[in-house]
Amino acid sequence: MNIWPLQFRWLGQGEYLFSNDSGAFFRSDESFLRRYTEGRLTGADSEFLANYDFAFSEVGDAKFFGHAFQWMKRLNVAAELNYVILVPTLRCNLTCDYCQVSRAAETAKGFDWTENDLNLVFRMLSAIKGDSLKVEFQGGEPLLRLDVLQAVRSFVRQRFKHAEFVVCTNLQSVGEEAWQFFDSSDTLISTSLDGSSDLHRKLRTKSSDAHDEFLSNLAQAIAKYGPERVSALPTLDVNDLPNPADFVEQYAKLGLHSIFLRQVNYQGFARKALHQSNKTAWYQFYRSVVHYIIERNNSADLAMEEFYLSHLLRRIVRGGHNNFVDLRNPNWLGIDYIVVDYDGKIYPTDEARMLSRVRHVDLSIGSLQAGLDQQKLWQLNQIVSNFDDPDCIHCVYHPYCGLDVIDDLSRYQRIDLPRHMTHHCNKQMTLFDFAFELLYSTSPVVQSSVAKWLGVTSLPENLCMVYK
Repeated sequence: MNIWPLQFRWLGQGEYLFSNDSGAFFRSDESFLRRYTEGRLTGADSEFLANYDFAFSEVGDAKFFGHAFQWMKRLNVAAELNYVILVPTLRCNLTCDYCQVSRAAETAKGFDWTENDLNLVFRMLSAIKGDSLKVEFQGGEPLLRLDVLQAVRSFVRQRFKHAEFVVCTNLQSVGEEAWQFFDSSDTLISTSLDGSSDLHRKLRTKSSDAHDEFLSNLAQAIAKYGPERVSALPTLDVNDLPNPADFVEQYAKLGLHSIFLRQVNYQGFARKALHQSNKTAWYQFYRSVVHYIIERNNSADLAMEEFYLSHLLRRIVRGGHNNFVDLRNPNWLGIDYIVVDYDGKIYPTDEARMLSRVRHVDLSIGSLQAGLDQQKLWQLNQIVSNFDDPDCIHCVYHPYCGLDVIDDLSRYQRIDLPRHMTHHCNKQMTLFDFAFELLYSTSPVVQSSVAKWLGVTSLPENLCMVYK
């Protein structure tokens, strides 16, 4: 019998989590760990490993190919370009304290696409080989250039068989023409709702009248289009966090069922204005919000979720789920997803755009005029996989995780720092620990929410195996 290599992590109280490269996992104790590492497996040990996805008899047998299939399901295969973020203007009608993109004033000049830029965008989109495209409009405030949004959407609808559009807007000023633009079923709204009304007013809208206008527009958007087409993402300052219960109830009151807990991204103006985060306070808040949601789901008609935790759970249990571009493996840069900035420069991610904007490091990979810089793309894609990372290969969460070299460059100006010393790794370790804690919980209330987040009626009995 051949055993696939096992990674393991101490969970406390003599318990360890084990996983292999296909993502199969189980929990056991220190006595099994010693037998495994010392080559003293018992007949019962071997039988358990053979019955599940942890061993095979010979290369080419059913168990070998079963493991290979599960491993391949977790790969993010490089695809043709199918997702573009377009920034037709950097101008904005708000002055948020923690703006991440270093916006320009609403009346500023030279921060919009020219007519020539728009034509070059059309040329770029025409060259895409596939028949599906997702377009995300960002800014600044993209509604300030509604004319460009309309032109791009019309072009994309004619060019592609399947198209989807997302407008990332502060919803501060929405005229009749903008509402008509949103009426199309292929167009989604992404906005911001920060913690509580007091925090949102303090950090974004600044005045009661402006805040009331935003809330009215948000409520109207949800009433017209439903939570399936409207998302409201918080941007939370760890030094000024809302009450967890009040925070969740604000979303529930609006009919929103998905919350994406996000700290301030230390880019743009936020890099200068805010101090580094308090990790302990943040994860205490995070756990409090999730546990409040779990208790609420036990009695409420509307089942809620924390988006990122649900995403991690789905990656653990099923593999795949690579649509969240910050956690893929390999995390290809500038291949299936690019960002076109207001000045025509092209970037591999939105975070890369932010870093270049504040002159931290130039991560542009070309321009509308010159096309993509293939040499720079090749260099950026040399370390985008955790398969051969000397730290990741020993990690129990290796099958479910991925690298974020842009974040490493942002924080440390290098990409070869030992993983355990990086923010990205520490964040993922903490959240994966929490995800497995919930998966292995014996509480019916916790199990009920986890099942809902995974899209099943109940958790299968052998999903979270324990071997003693």
